[in-house]
Amino acid sequence: MKRMLRAASASALVAGVGLMFSGGAPISAQAPADVEQLHFHHVHVNSTDPVAAAAYYPKPFAKSATTTTFNGGPAVKTGSIYILFNKVATPPTNELTGPQTSVWHFGWNTPNSREYNATFRTMGLTIAQMWNGNDDESKLVDLSGDVPSPPGGGFPTMEQVLELRAKGAKVDPAVTAGGFGYLRGPDGVMIENAQSGTVERFNHVHMYHEHPNCAADWYVEHLGAKRPQRGGAVAAAPVAGGDCHTKLYPPPTFPSFAKRGFVRMPGGVTIDDVSISMQPWPGGGLASTRGRLYDHWAVSTANLDVTVARLKREGVKFLEEIHPWGSLRAAMVEGPDRIAIELVEVK
Repeated sequence: MKRMLRAASASALVAGVGLMFSGGAPISAQAPADVEQLHFHHVHVNSTDPVAAAAYYPKPFAKSATTTTFNGGPAVKTGSIYILFNKVATPPTNELTGPQTSVWHFGWNTPNSREYNATFRTMGLTIAQMWNGNDDESKLVDLSGDVPSPPGGGFPTMEQVLELRAKGAKVDPAVTAGGFGYLRGPDGVMIENAQSGTVERFNHVHMYHEHPNCAADWYVEHLGAKRPQRGGAVAAAPVAGGDCHTKLYPPPTFPSFAKRGFVRMPGGVTIDDVSISMQPWPGGGLASTRGRLYDHWAVSTANLDVTVARLKREGVKFLEEIHPWGSLRAAMVEGPDRIAIELVEVK
């Protein structure tokens, strides 16, 4: 019988210890009644070659991604969501080449991540591999399901990795779910391939936040996002007095992009059926997303004047006032940890 898919999504090294989000299929709490309906609209990427970048996504995700145009430029449409591109003269910085921003990656749910990963390799696409431990015997793996689970399931600490290795624990790809893996796409974009459900679909943007619980509160209050109820996954310990600031984390586990391991903890909100997944970045110092690889992501509103007026009453910082944007109108605000969020009017 197939082992259940481990619900998680990997991230990069933070403050000497890798930190990451892990969550199941949550039941969402209701958004505030006084926030008008907003919808997830697009992710905007800076690219040296937008035409080539747009042509990439239908290769790994042929069932759900198509090339199109939007506001006169090349774009990708996936469900009701777009990936848009700004043309830039020099390669935009990402987590490997410049200061880290609050956006780490975005990704798709796929019905069988092992089959998808095998197809990626056949197509010659670049796989971003992860470490299965932190010692000299450790190896790079394509998928989270390539690492044996400890008793009771989940992800192993290094101590458990050594115990499982001593017992000769192996993964049988024929019966073990692939879990999650990653592609390194155009301009250095990180794209997740996460096994879940039966339908291929764009499903999340993964964020870094210094205080994920505070960031989630911001998204709920100002964007009407829904905050999932937490299930049985390991969570950061609550702080006395209801303070949303995260203080404690569980121990690092594997697989991991950072050889020290990742600390996995649940967090995030949803806008429509898109998860804004979160993980902590202690100590702050995240750079603005503007001009970086992931320039911003966007929500749409049926009445931009109403949304802008409300956000100004709520004291939200504006980066750009209402302005024409092709055939539409848009504005730009700054969210937690300098994430730029565009507001697009869609009647």
